[in-house]
Amino acid sequence: MEERKGLITMRGNPLTLVGNEVKTGDLAPDFEVLDNDLKPIKLSAFDGKVRIISSVPSLDTPVCDMETRRFNSEAVNMGDDVVILTISMDLPFAQKRWCGASGVEKVITASDHYDASFGRAYGVLIKELRLLSRAIFVIDRKAVVRYVQIVKELADEPDYEEVLKAVKSI
Repeated sequence: MEERKGLITMRGNPLTLVGNEVKTGDLAPDFEVLDNDLKPIKLSAFDGKVRIISSVPSLDTPVCDMETRRFNSEAVNMGDDVVILTISMDLPFAQKRWCGASGVEKVITASDHYDASFGRAYGVLIKELRLLSRAIFVIDRKAVVRYVQIVKELADEPDYEEVLKAVKSI
């Protein structure tokens, strides 16, 4: 399995990402994660739609909370052909609790805790922490990756405007 060192940091300390690097123009790899009811879901279940994948370390941290709430509010302005998935290593029970407490209804939260299928397929699994790095992938209706943003510092928010611009360009 490919390893990339120093691409991201936590409080300035370099971390190692494990998995295949996904680049703009690549065909989006399929993966299987668990929804909040412990049912497996695959990326391919959303074929024909524009997909925004927001990878976060944990919904129970302030930056991940803000990011997911922001995408939830942005989803209101997107059509029914846009799906936003927020994927973390949080257990599905914790994600369900967080969504209920946060009023998040437009973003689909999914857990990669079981076998890191998403993290490895997209190269965002943090070796030292077994968490996912903060990253955004925008995938078009034909499953082609149109935008990739790996956030350098784990505690920083992504550039939302660039993500929204990428979605609008599809």
